[in-house]
Amino acid sequence: MEVSLVIRRRIKELGLEQKDLAAAAEVTESYISQLLAGKKAPPAPARTDIYNKMEMCLGLPSGELARMACVQRREELKKRLLEPSRPLFKEFRELILRKCEPARLWQVRRIFEKEPFGELERLVSQKLLDVTKKVVRLELDREDWLRKMAEFSGRSYEQMRVVIIEFLDTDVFNASVEHCVTFLDPLIESWDVDIETFGVEIVLNRSLIPGHIKRFEFMEREPKALPTLEPGLEEFLRNASLSGDATAEEIEFLKSLQFKNRKPTPIYYYRELQNLRDPLHFRPA
Repeated sequence: MEVSLVIRRRIKELGLEQKDLAAAAEVTESYISQLLAGKKAPPAPARTDIYNKMEMCLGLPSGELARMACVQRREELKKRLLEPSRPLFKEFRELILRKCEPARLWQVRRIFEKEPFGELERLVSQKLLDVTKKVVRLELDREDWLRKMAEFSGRSYEQMRVVIIEFLDTDVFNASVEHCVTFLDPLIESWDVDIETFGVEIVLNRSLIPGHIKRFEFMEREPKALPTLEPGLEEFLRNASLSGDATAEEIEFLKSLQFKNRKPTPIYYYRELQNLRDPLHFRPA
């Protein structure tokens, strides 16, 4: 069953109007109207707080609308995956290039033009969008930040919440000019990429974001060798009188202890276990 159908039915049962639900969810009546008419897809539950607010207003069990939205979005995603992907629109690409470090710009532009929406353009676009969405999601619960952004963009508080909800639900294939102007442009200061390693560094607007530098790296590493089990630990584990009450977490810790030139005895592991459990050996968190 679709989310919009459940909400419409519940509104009718309670004798409410769309404006009542809009006020409870702190969004515009227009957004609720489009959501209930199926003109807007239900947003991803992990990216919004709208479902909790609507459930409280409608007297629905906590998590019910979110669960239904997940099912509905999954079915819609299956349909979208069958559609051919589209390249970025011109304004999005130009914004990305404008934010690129000047020393790297000519090289990046040449790659973008040679391979439209190729590996590099997909990687950079997705990372810029992901970082911006993460920042916006963290600020969604801060009313002062939302009102500041609303004033900056000439919107009401409710209109700003709607724009944010829609932005958090978009992807690189569906980002709009409004998303770029409202979020990507003011929040992204600059970015740079190492062409050889695909390591990306993103600098956010330091006047708006405290931790303003984000780095993403892709490196080839040798797989870690599995640690060998010390003979003393094997004996300890076989002796129920020593290890009988050891938890799985404690045993994993004992397995992680490695020795180069020493061979610990089962008694050592027993004492190490007691040290681990003794609160006198640890400061309060």
